Amino acid sequence: MAAPRKKTTDSRTKKAGISAPKPAAPANLDACRREIDKLDTALIELLDHRGAVARRIGEIKRKQGKVSFDAGRHLEKLNAIAKRGSGVFPIEGLRLVFGEIMSACLALQGPQQIAYLGPEATFSHIAAVRAFGRSIEYKPYGSIHDIFEAVEKSWVNFGIVPIENSTGGVIHTTLDELMTSPLSICAEIHIAVHHHMMAMGRLEDVKKVCTHPQILSQCRNWLRAHLPNAIQIETGSSGEGAKLALKDKSIATIGSELASKIYGLPIVMSRIEDVKENITRFLIVGHQSPGPSGNDKTSIMFCIKDEPGALKQLLAPFSDRGINLTKIESRPSRRRAWDYNFFVDMNGHMTDAKIVEALEAMRPYVTYLRVLGSYPVDNFITG
Repeated sequence: MAAPRKKTTDSRTKKAGISAPKPAAPANLDACRREIDKLDTALIELLDHRGAVARRIGEIKRKQGKVSFDAGRHLEKLNAIAKRGSGVFPIEGLRLVFGEIMSACLALQGPQQIAYLGPEATFSHIAAVRAFGRSIEYKPYGSIHDIFEAVEKSWVNFGIVPIENSTGGVIHTTLDELMTSPLSICAEIHIAVHHHMMAMGRLEDVKKVCTHPQILSQCRNWLRAHLPNAIQIETGSSGEGAKLALKDKSIATIGSELASKIYGLPIVMSRIEDVKENITRFLIVGHQSPGPSGNDKTSIMFCIKDEPGALKQLLAPFSDRGINLTKIESRPSRRRAWDYNFFVDMNGHMTDAKIVEALEAMRPYVTYLRVLGSYPVDNFITG
């Protein structure tokens, strides 16, 4: 039997004067500060080394003709790192720190541009930064259609779009774009959403509330109770509402804490969402399809033949193979009246044998079938 492997430490860590994690904190304040200085020195050296390796990865990928960035793997790795923490350093903080480390290293490999539903401080912007960090270039677009077009024409590398909210339901505009776009779903990210009432004046002076319709729907009960006479005006984004509120004390908007900071709008009431467990799921769309991670989700779209029992027949292959369907949505196909496209999410990767078999078995009952993408499941809710 081989002898137990001895624990070793990285040479850079030794050079910084740290041999191993200490079981107890230093005895006094000066000793604590010296220990922090040593740790910071070690961290900087390790980050330099990580940056050098990341740059080399970029060089290798370019020589091999591979894309420099895999959005699905990026989020999968980021969430996995956050879950490895012991809890001494806050888990959410660990994700944010490594998010920025990975973002900076990604920038060393080559420029990346991400499209989001603008302007700044929208929840799409927040989701994009949470996904990719602050070292990436972000480009705001005025509509979900514009985001898809920008990615399709390679004006940007990826786009991030909302797909559903835990209280407001599915975002139909995104489903409509997925029906006609050649893009694939590369990743998903869940963001906890908190809404704040912002205005230049007092709450009692508000005559109009201007913000995105999804936000209005998520604060309906609060608005009915506190501003029953205020006119609710839908805008393209919460950022547009913020710009209106800046010019008129009788106008308020509802949006993120980041919007308050960016636009200089005071928060007059915090967390006014009707349901406190308010989560929005975003999709990252692009030209790539991530490989299996071991914990994946696959999204498909299909149109059923107009035959009795067709829906039951095409769902049977999934049930027979123990494939869990996590979501089913339908949208008018726009081809003819009462013709619908169905969107289905399921657990597993498109390359899994049982999913390949199930998709093949359902083909006799559909007029159209497309796999929208397979991507790592996001079980880490940020925000």
